[in-house]
Amino acid sequence: MKIVVTGSLGHISKPLVMELSKNGQDVTVISSDPSKQPYIESLGAKAAIGSVRDAGFLETAFSGADAVYTMVPPNNYMDQSLDLLAYYMELGRNYARAIAGAGVKRVVNLSSIGAHLESGSGIIEGAHNVEKLLNQLPMDVVITHLRPTSFYYNLYGYVPMIKKTGMIMANYGEEDVIPWVAPQDIALVVAEELVKKVSTRSVRYIASEELTGHASARIIGESIGIPGLQWKIIPGKQYADGLKAAGMNPQIADGLIEMYDALHTGSLSEDYFRNRPAVMGKIKLRDFAPEFAATFGNQ
Repeated sequence: MKIVVTGSLGHISKPLVMELSKNGQDVTVISSDPSKQPYIESLGAKAAIGSVRDAGFLETAFSGADAVYTMVPPNNYMDQSLDLLAYYMELGRNYARAIAGAGVKRVVNLSSIGAHLESGSGIIEGAHNVEKLLNQLPMDVVITHLRPTSFYYNLYGYVPMIKKTGMIMANYGEEDVIPWVAPQDIALVVAEELVKKVSTRSVRYIASEELTGHASARIIGESIGIPGLQWKIIPGKQYADGLKAAGMNPQIADGLIEMYDALHTGSLSEDYFRNRPAVMGKIKLRDFAPEFAATFGNQ
């Protein structure tokens, strides 16, 4: 199969490309960085150098593909001028235009837990809007929206806080059940979906482990020599003020707080718990903990 992968060689796309190439697929990787081309080719894939913000380039890159994997690359949350939801809309429109123009009939789209919500999900509204834009394509375009849960590596964001206060503080956590996921587990599901013979659109959730905030803190705390690490819930405004003081775009900080509020109340994960994955991913938080400890020690 001819498969086009967006996301360059990021946390998900790199293991995805390795898995697809290992299984003999004809893979093209879209990257905006020309310096990545030799490494992409070393993985057995072709490189298409250009920007996902260029719909014409995308249409050319998608031409002839049997399947494409779409995702919205991360952006800089510290950029004071960034309109994150507009960025998602721009890329959603570009993907829809390119898929239609290139005649692609199979799409696997990386979305997010909480994307079922029209509003009240904060920054996740961006993923919801991309799903809506892609769903406007003709029905002969078979789309699978993948909705992973909270990424383990999001915990890196708490490293400075742990070093300063000796605890994790956010407007969710404690006894809240947090579904976590490893990027490698996501990559395996994407690879499976890209080559699967399907005829109807669907949504699929991906998770590796479900843990409370307290249990999550204990596991990573043990890895860094703080076995009694606590996860404390604080008011959303207090958390938002801290993010803004650290230089985060205020609109995005408020969006993160709204997202975490939705996780705390259960609205963000309600559809996930109704449609849990039949099989959880293999990588557990204890498997990730040594990586967290290494990062913790280097910061």
